[in-house]
Amino acid sequence: MAATMKKAAAGDVNVTFEDQQKINRFAQNTSRITELKEEIEKKKQLQNLEDVCEDIMLADNDGLMIPYQICDVSISHSEEETQEILEEAKKNLQEETDTLESRMESIQQVLADLKVQLYAKYGSNINLEANES
Repeated sequence: MAATMKKAAAGDVNVTFEDQQKINRFAQNTSRITELKEEIEKKKQLQNLEDVCEDIMLADNDGLMIPYQICDVSISHSEEETQEILEEAKKNLQEETDTLESRMESIQQVLADLKVQLYAKYGSNINLEANES
C-alpha cells in the first residue's frame, strides 16, 4: 500500500523537457565517470614501471643486454637505454593519468551542479545516488 502511495506521489511531479535533459546529462556523465575510473585503473601500470626501474638498478648486469617487450616483440637494450625507455614510458603514463583525473574532476563538478538543481526541484522523488552493487 505504501508503494502505491509513493507511486501516486511521484506521478504528481511534472518533469519538463529541460529537466529531462538534465537527467539525461547526469546519466551520461555518470557513465563517463565510470569509464574514466576504469581507464585510470588500467593506468596503474605506473607502479609496475617504477618497480622494474628499481630492479634494473639493483641488478648486477655488467654490460648485459636487457630484454624489453613491446607488445609481442622483445628487444634487447643496454641498461642505460632500457632505463631511458622506462622513464619515458613512466612520464607518458603519468601525463595520461593526470589528464584522465582532470577530466574526471570536471565531470564530477558538473554532476554536483546537476544534483543540486534536480534535488532542489524534485526532492525525494528523484534518486541520483549511485547503486553500490
